[in-house]
Amino acid sequence: MTNYLTVYDESAVKAFCTTRASETKAWQSMALLDTQVNVQQALIDAAQFGIRYVLLGICEDIGPRANLGNTGAHQAWSAFLKRFLNQPHNQFIATQKVLLLGEVNTVDLMLQSNQLSAKQPEQLTQLRELCKQLDERVEAVLSLIFKAGLEPIVIGGGHNNCLGIIRALSKYNQNPINAINLDPHADFRPCEGRHSGNGFTYAYNEQHLNNYHVIGLHELKNNQVILDAMAQANHRFTSYQAIAVRKEITLSSAITHALNSPDDYALGIEVDLDSITHMPVSAYNCSGFSVADAEHFVHLAASNRYAKYLHLCEASPSQHPNGPITGTAHVGQVISALVNSFILAREAKAP
Repeated sequence: MTNYLTVYDESAVKAFCTTRASETKAWQSMALLDTQVNVQQALIDAAQFGIRYVLLGICEDIGPRANLGNTGAHQAWSAFLKRFLNQPHNQFIATQKVLLLGEVNTVDLMLQSNQLSAKQPEQLTQLRELCKQLDERVEAVLSLIFKAGLEPIVIGGGHNNCLGIIRALSKYNQNPINAINLDPHADFRPCEGRHSGNGFTYAYNEQHLNNYHVIGLHELKNNQVILDAMAQANHRFTSYQAIAVRKEITLSSAITHALNSPDDYALGIEVDLDSITHMPVSAYNCSGFSVADAEHFVHLAASNRYAKYLHLCEASPSQHPNGPITGTAHVGQVISALVNSFILAREAKAP
């Protein structure tokens, strides 16, 4: 399991960090894991010493490419670190309870994927096989975190990574989980080989996913096969058009209704950054929600007593129309805002 994880030490994050006189930065209050100790035991020890949240990166765009999408999702993690680590640490945010763990090992898989084109059927099959291998790595690393009783905040890569996270949590709890997803797409495509568009389908078919609700599903960006599959599985959605165009329901009411589950299963919080208007992502969206809407979604979902993780995916700095430098700043700021919303909400509900 630990072969699938690169644990960060001070040298790994030094390049991202800045200092300022009379100011404590987030990175100066956060914890790193002891790289000389067994990872599982070190995570358990961290929880005993007051750590609650674990930051984990996944630097890949294999899943989006295997879904015939664009490149660049591997850049989101570093963009986030540049911003989040250097925000001020103050009374409002408990970054002293945050562990910067590191990243899932993806280098070898990315090197293989870079030689493949999704336009060639045989190579597309190979991309989807690499995505399947990535699933196994994500599951293995997340299992370590859940077993330590910690709450992972997973950043970067495509929405394909939801499957590894859901598998790990479901197996740890020995029950399927519930998931709420802010996303214009249901990501409930057929099981045609693994990619970013069918992680929830695989999770459901493997009996790891119980109630699944999509907030902001775009009525015109999902084919009928997907909609029929959602209905057959008794999964629900509240569409973007119902919330923002026809205004049949407010965003707050839609989220609250989706969270009103009769069972006590663990809850996964999923945010596809495609849901945010003009966000540099794998699938650029001109008709979505604001950053503040996304923060509100995370706040309400994280306030749920059963919330167990936050997954932020599909951001691609290089897809920004003004170039990757602007895209990096944009992605870093938005993802940091969403992570802050999660931690603030969880701390407000802390026992």
